[in-house]
Amino acid sequence: MKLLLLLAMLTACAAIPQDLSGKMFTFPQQSSTSHVRLTALKQNLGAATVCHRSFTDLKRDHILFSLSTTSSANGFLMFWFGASQEMEIGINSVAIKYKGMDYQANIWHSICTTWNSENEVVQMWFDGQPTIRKFVNAGSAFAGSTIIILGQVQLNGLNGLNFTPGNVLNWSALDFLITGKVLIEDKQNSCY
Repeated sequence: MKLLLLLAMLTACAAIPQDLSGKMFTFPQQSSTSHVRLTALKQNLGAATVCHRSFTDLKRDHILFSLSTTSSANGFLMFWFGASQEMEIGINSVAIKYKGMDYQANIWHSICTTWNSENEVVQMWFDGQPTIRKFVNAGSAFAGSTIIILGQVQLNGLNGLNFTPGNVLNWSALDFLITGKVLIEDKQNSCY
């Protein structure tokens, strides 16, 4: 009974939006289960921009961001392929690849990716440098309930700059649930 009460209390605490300004999620060990599930404020998105910073020692293929909808397990996906040095952006399960990216281990990288269903164009900014704009015939807007996961692939902020809080995810009022070994730590400032 005590365990059940503790689990209920932990779940309730995780469901309350928290101010994570100046904070970051840290995945301190490789895992096939640890992740953070973010709750979106809006559904049915006609456009999306995802900006994040990452720092890893992984040299293997790994996920950076995953948004799924009821109609597409890979609604908006950002995936790194280490061997081929490609960043793949998936929009409604259609893949666009950016080759020759300098995604080095043990260095902070800033990545912004944007997509609009009106003109069906995707573009990425890698460490502040724009990549070529590419057409992606990925269908319509992200429809239905959205699930956003950090740290794992779903099977069904930048260099100290401040951005206007998002209207889908707001870091200063973030609704999230942590599964496995994920830490919330103070943001690390770079010295360069």
